Amino acid sequence: MPESSQFQGWGPNTEAETQSFVREASALWHSKPQTSFPHAIVAGADVIGIADLHLRGAHQGEIGYGIHPDRWGRGAATAAARELLRQAFEEHYLHRVYGTCDPRNSASARVLLKIGMAYEGRMRETVRIRDGWRDSDLYAILEQEWRAR
Repeated sequence: MPESSQFQGWGPNTEAETQSFVREASALWHSKPQTSFPHAIVAGADVIGIADLHLRGAHQGEIGYGIHPDRWGRGAATAAARELLRQAFEEHYLHRVYGTCDPRNSASARVLLKIGMAYEGRMRETVRIRDGWRDSDLYAILEQEWRAR
């Protein structure tokens, strides 16, 4: 679906590309050292999205998520992002976790704010997508801020 990747440098994907992505994501669970933790977001028997935590060194991590457009606005991205923060701070003992989004993606920005991240600024022209270079808004939360919530 074009709307699911409108702010991304990838997609929309064919079925073969999606299958390849799933194979590659699954393989990450067996890499040593493991620095990427991809997850399927499931509702009932349906996979409705993806979420991932990437360890970025120096006790930092980055989170990302994507939800099928039919499920937008129902809290799945917020729940997945909260779980990624829990894993980051409780299982990987990170100090700082960040996420980015296209400044036009107000729904993703709301998710990052809902989970307690603070807006840190705009990085200029970080990703090339179909309509040209895009900026990225940066949000982050520190471990002590997460614990205080």
